[in-house]
Amino acid sequence: MNYLMRRLATFPLVLLGVSILVFVAIRMVPGDSITAMLGTEAGLLTPAQRDSLAAYFGIDQPWFVQYWRWIGGILHGNFGISVTYGRPVLDVILERFPLTLELALLSMIIALAVGMPAGIYAATHSEKPSDLGVRIVAMTGQSTPSFVLGLLIIYTLSAGFGVLPAMGEFAPLWQDPLRNLSQLILPAITLGFAFAASVTRISRSAMLDVLSDDYVRTARSKGASARSVIWRHALPNALIPVVTLSGIEFGYLLGGAVIVEQIYALPGLGRMVLDAILQRDYALVQGAVLFIAFNFMIVNLLVDLAYVGLDPRIRLGEQ
Repeated sequence: MNYLMRRLATFPLVLLGVSILVFVAIRMVPGDSITAMLGTEAGLLTPAQRDSLAAYFGIDQPWFVQYWRWIGGILHGNFGISVTYGRPVLDVILERFPLTLELALLSMIIALAVGMPAGIYAATHSEKPSDLGVRIVAMTGQSTPSFVLGLLIIYTLSAGFGVLPAMGEFAPLWQDPLRNLSQLILPAITLGFAFAASVTRISRSAMLDVLSDDYVRTARSKGASARSVIWRHALPNALIPVVTLSGIEFGYLLGGAVIVEQIYALPGLGRMVLDAILQRDYALVQGAVLFIAFNFMIVNLLVDLAYVGLDPRIRLGEQ
């Protein structure tokens, strides 16, 4: 409990640092909200009109004043108004987040369902042709960019089978489960392929280390079956590196898979942030990055707590 409280106490400090970085970074990008919104017509504005719009968008004040106003609003639950959508920032984020969360979960399920058995199989057939084949496929998956795989899937479906992935207006899971799955399964496979390759390699390496430990050899000498040795004795300890990798990757996926969402025309969190950056929607970019950072910290905390369940020898917070 003490460890949990200490970790939670660091959340505000981390979010404060992230808020400063994103606030400064987005304002260092050339251009402003007025130019992004009006384009070339911004050059036709008179100085008085530009000053009026700058005051409306809140960019007429020094950076310190703008930051103080923004942080003060967050402390009262107000993340600002998105100039792109004309709505509260938090409402826009929460509207896009369920799609990204579902896509991340599907990608992780696919990656673990494929990567874990492949890694265990490769470890138990070490230095055999089957092990070499698994490693080659895993390295191919890691070295292939997700956008290349996505384009290949779309091309294969369109040129080979005369169909295209289900795009258009996104259907939430609770409204039309079948259409929702048809829209997300191919993006999930695209993201899960590279993730599965990483899981395969890390699970193979972890299993090889564990299978050479003394307690595994002892279990074998006592007549334990090969299945029992692998799944009951070796696997729980080999899962720790896999959980670490999964937590990091899942945190990134919750931030939005920008390229995959763009390829498959999915209105997710990553695509929203990209559009907000292009439109210089300061409030939306800042709020989205804080939201993503908070999710990342939650995932990392859950991963640390999972260590204790996997290995009772680990005691968080103890020296």
